[in-house]
Amino acid sequence: MTMAKVEIGQEQQTRCTGCSQLVRSYDIVNVGFLEKGYRALCGRCFNTEMAELDGLDRFEHFNFEPVRLADCTGENHEFHFRTHLFGTGVALDAFELRDGHPAGYQFQLIGDPEEDLLVLLGRLIEKIRRGLSIKHVKDEEYGLQIADHRVVRGKIEWDESAGGSVPLLSIDGREITWQDFGHILMSFEGWQFKLEIRDKSEDL
Repeated sequence: MTMAKVEIGQEQQTRCTGCSQLVRSYDIVNVGFLEKGYRALCGRCFNTEMAELDGLDRFEHFNFEPVRLADCTGENHEFHFRTHLFGTGVALDAFELRDGHPAGYQFQLIGDPEEDLLVLLGRLIEKIRRGLSIKHVKDEEYGLQIADHRVVRGKIEWDESAGGSVPLLSIDGREITWQDFGHILMSFEGWQFKLEIRDKSEDL
């Protein structure tokens, strides 16, 4: 089955095979059903089918409007939202866009599929505010440095330029290569460190 893709400026759109609407490509879920084959569904169609399969008669999909929030330096960030049902839970993602793709600051909450999505959205926005309230790295005269509180939180990403052999880090909504992060750490030569790995839906 052929999927239609359309470029609008820097934003790529894909036609949903369920409702035939053009939607932003980041809201497409590629799924395979034994009886229906492989399909590219928009978030609404995917969630509708998942709700029917799981008997969630009261589930209602929402397309949330973007929200602009300021970080601790006063810089504004526009967050877009995506909702996905997955059996026993519902994931609500918030992310910035760069060249039409999720990037920068990214947050997620997992909730009960029968929970009010507006309540879940409120909790996610509070999580975003907490995330924006602190900077973990700072630009100094001699380059990027860890902030004075000496705690770094971030997200592990795929580094295409390194073929995935080392990670690309997303810290404070900015991409930092593994090599650059190593240079940052060398200012603490001889010190100890603690590394914790958490699911992206958890609080750090």
